[in-house]
Amino acid sequence: MVDHLANTEINSQRIAAVENCFGASGQPLALPGRVLLGEGILTKECRKKPKPRIFFLFNDILVYGSIIINKRKYNSQHIIPLEDVTLETLPDTLQMKNRWMIKTSKKSFVVSAASLTERKEWISHLEECIKHLLTKTGRQPCREHAAPWIPDKATDICMRCTHTKFSTLTRRHHCRKCGFVVCADCSRHRFLMPRLSPKPLRVCSLCYRQLLAEEKKEAEADRGQAEPIRSAGGYEPSSGDDSDKSDDEKAEQWPADTEFYTSAVSWSSFHS
Repeated sequence: MVDHLANTEINSQRIAAVENCFGASGQPLALPGRVLLGEGILTKECRKKPKPRIFFLFNDILVYGSIIINKRKYNSQHIIPLEDVTLETLPDTLQMKNRWMIKTSKKSFVVSAASLTERKEWISHLEECIKHLLTKTGRQPCREHAAPWIPDKATDICMRCTHTKFSTLTRRHHCRKCGFVVCADCSRHRFLMPRLSPKPLRVCSLCYRQLLAEEKKEAEADRGQAEPIRSAGGYEPSSGDDSDKSDDEKAEQWPADTEFYTSAVSWSSFHS
C-alpha cells in the first residue's frame, strides 16, 4: 500500500486535508515518500478523564490531536516517530475495554478503541509500520520508555506517603519518573532527565534517591575509567563528561484491576 500510494495525487490531497484541519497551530506533514495510511478516533486516557482524540497513522509517524470540529478543525498536534514506539496490549476493565499502551522514550499513554476488531486493526498497522522502519534504518527497538501517568482519580491519597489526602487546596502532582500521583511534600525535588526534557523535572522522593544513586554509580565508573588515562598521559578528565543517562528502575505497579476509565467513541475506518 505504501509503495502504491507514495507520491500520488490522492495521498497528497489527504495529507493536505489533515494539515488544513490543524491550521497554523500544526506542523507541516507532507514529505517525499510519506503516506497517510489511516485515521480514526480513539479514547486517550488523560490525567483528568478519558478524552476522544483524532489519530492519523502515517508510514513513519503517528499524529494525534484534540477535536474541535470533526473532519474540519483540530488542535494540540502531537507527532510521534514510529521508530520510537512500542505497543503493549492491556486487559479490559469493567469501565474501559479494548485498551493498549503506546510507549515512547518521551511519553507513554493508554488508548482504547470502540471494538476489539478496531484495536486489532490499529495494532496490526502500527506494528507493520514499526517493523518496516526498523528494518529500513537498522535500528533496534526502543528499550527505555517514559512512565505513563496514573490518572488523578485513581487515588485520593498520595501514593508515596499514603497519608496526605488530596482536596481542592491540596493538589495532586505526578512524578515524571514513575508516573505516580504524589503530594507536594513527596515531590519537592527536581532532576534532569535529558531523555524527557532539557529542564529538570518533578520527581517523587523515592525516584529522586534512586536517580541520585544511579548518577553516583555512573560518576564512579567514569572516574575509574579515567584513572589509567590520567596516570599514563598526565591528562585531566573533562568535568563535563559524566553521563546523564540512567537506567529505569522497575516502578511499583498500581493494581491492574483498578477501574479508571469510561468511554464511548466512534471509529473512522482505515483507507482501503
